[in-house]
Formats: sequence, C-alpha cells, structure tokens
Amino acid sequence: MRLRRLLLVVLLVGGFWWVTSHFPDHLVDAVGGLGLHGTSVTRSPLELTEAQAAPAFDAEEQNNIVVYKKTVDSVVNITSRSVSFNFFYGEVPQEGQGSGFILDRAGHVLTNFHVIADANRIEVKTHDKHTYKATIVASDKVHDLALLQINAPNLQPVTLADSTSLMVGQKVYAIGNPFGLSGTMTRGIISSIRSVRGPQGSPIEDAIQTDAAINPGNSGGPLLNSRGEVIGINTMIATGGAEQSSGIGFAIPINTAKAVLNDFMRYGRVRRPSLGITSLAIGPDVAEQMGLPAVSGVLVEKVVQGGAADRAGIRGGNEEAYLGNMSILIGGDLIVGIDGREIQDTSDIGAVMEKHQPGDTVSVTLYRGRRKMEVRLQLGDAHDMNA
Repeated sequence: MRLRRLLLVVLLVGGFWWVTSHFPDHLVDAVGGLGLHGTSVTRSPLELTEAQAAPAFDAEEQNNIVVYKKTVDSVVNITSRSVSFNFFYGEVPQEGQGSGFILDRAGHVLTNFHVIADANRIEVKTHDKHTYKATIVASDKVHDLALLQINAPNLQPVTLADSTSLMVGQKVYAIGNPFGLSGTMTRGIISSIRSVRGPQGSPIEDAIQTDAAINPGNSGGPLLNSRGEVIGINTMIATGGAEQSSGIGFAIPINTAKAVLNDFMRYGRVRRPSLGITSLAIGPDVAEQMGLPAVSGVLVEKVVQGGAADRAGIRGGNEEAYLGNMSILIGGDLIVGIDGREIQDTSDIGAVMEKHQPGDTVSVTLYRGRRKMEVRLQLGDAHDMNA
C-alpha cells in the first residue's frame, strides 16, 4: 500500500515537471493560473505610448534653438595655467578656466582679464574640440577685459549688438563653460541696469544684471539678445557665499568693450582720462568735523603737477591732519559735482571718466572754503599721470 502511494507521488511530480518543461508558455499559464488557496493570478500586458512623429517645437523653443546654433560655434573654453609659490611646497602649478568668444576670422578672442590674470600659458579650446595656444594682445585690469589671439582655421565670429537701448525685462541668453561643461546655454531676463564694482574693484558703469544662470567658468562668455547678438560679457555673480549661481549675475555692456577694443587697436592700451588729483572721499561725519560746506564729496589732497586739475587751477591741501591713524592733507578744494552729476566718492568720479576720453572738457563743481565754484577742465591721460 505504501509502495503504491510512493509511486503515485513520483508520477504526479514527474508529470508536473514534464508538462512545465515541454508545453508552450501560454498553456503553462493556463494550467498554472490558479495560485495558492485557489486565487487567480493574471499577468496584464505592458503597454507603452510612443510618439508617432518628432515633437513640434513652439515658437519660444525654436528661438532658443536658433540662438544656440547661431552662437555656440563662436564660444570658446579658456584654460590659464600659472605657478604660485608656497612656503612649504615651493612652486605650485595652478589652473583656471573661463569662457570667451571669437571676434573675427583672424583669431581674436575677447574674455575677462581675471580669467587670464598672472597666467604663463593660455590655451583656447574651440567648439570642435581643437586646442590652440593663445597669446595676449592687450589687457585692461580696470575694465576686466583681455584680448587674445589664436591661429586657427574656419573660425565663426559673433555679431556685436548695441547695448545703449537695453531694457529691463528683455530676454537674454548666456553661453559658456560653467564648471568646464562646454557649450552650456542658460536663459533669463535683464533684471536691472546698474553700476557695480567689478571683480578687480573698479566700477562697471551700466552693468547688465540678469537672472540667467551664470556659474564659475562662465566668466568671459557672451550674454546674448533674442537674435543671438552679443550685448555683454558675463563677468561675475553675487553668490552670498556660495560658489554657484544665486540668480544674480552681471555682464559688462558690449559698448564698453567696443570702446576698450578701439583703444587696444589704436594705441595698444586703454586711454583712460584723469583729473590728475589725489583725493579722499568725505562722508557726513567727517564733513561735520572738518566744518565743510557740503555733507559729502571728494576732497582734493594733492594735484599732479602739470596735470588737468593743476592746469585748471584746482587746489590741493596745505595742512596735515589725521583721520584716525591716517595722515591726510586738508584745506584743498572739495569736488561735489562733474557735468551736473553729484560726486560723493571716488567711484562717482570713475563713473564719469568712463564716459569720456583724454582731451574732453568737463565742468567741475567744487567748494573753495565756503565759496561754490564752477571750473572748466580738460581731462588728461591717466597713463601720462602714472609715467
């Protein structure tokens, strides 16, 4: 009896194995469709919905694509290499990255000065992945601009726009190499147009503020309008302590770059106008202590002999005094305006100088003692003042 039961179990197990091994899958599913406790187990088919054709781009997407295709071949990746000295390790190689863009088929490339500052070797990688050694044609630390040149074939130059009529709310695009990711485009709007201090501490007049994402590596790349024309050079971001975009980026207006490039080509350097003075910014507290007739302005400590201020009869200080621990000269003229613009500190003078060339004549409003005066002055060349 036990032998019969054992043979029956063997036959059932063997039969189940033979059926599941040799029958088609759909019959196995039918046979095995009952789960534990008689529960039916069903397998639903996986159905995917696929597009029948390539997606159609809306008008905004099409414009984004057009701007990118028009400009991306003109944007380059710049690598600068330098050597610094460390007390413990001696000479230490350093490397920095930024962006730039091609100005002409002769290989001129515009970027920021701080991208290539102190570099002893500069390499430019074009969009087709070729790398070329670059030479510095000219640079200007004050405007944070540098002109490079490479010897490369088939270059595609950008188109430069006019930045005088930019409007807040206007759509803009930034193309560059953030964190070394070449050919990256972001977009946003012009958030404001304002004067700010650049990476080198000098004022940038009419800087373009944008919420287009600008990150480390974007410096020197183009800021574009909706036609793919360059309206600015991306130069810095307000980070709030974070080394990435916070939605506040700034670009040097392209018209400023045009003026600098014009000087580069004509003189080999930037001709910057100068009043020919050594000065001190005066605030309300100091003005009250010194008994000055205005609450703010720029006090002339010294005039450069033979300079613009000296020729116009502007007077420097004649009495030594101390402001905290700093020795200053008082008794000189107090400049409070130039060409009708209020002057509160030296950055205001710098902003006025940005709009002029050496040889231009300006009207300076000043106090001599308690007497208010207007003085006509022909601007000198800052290079001559420093020589």
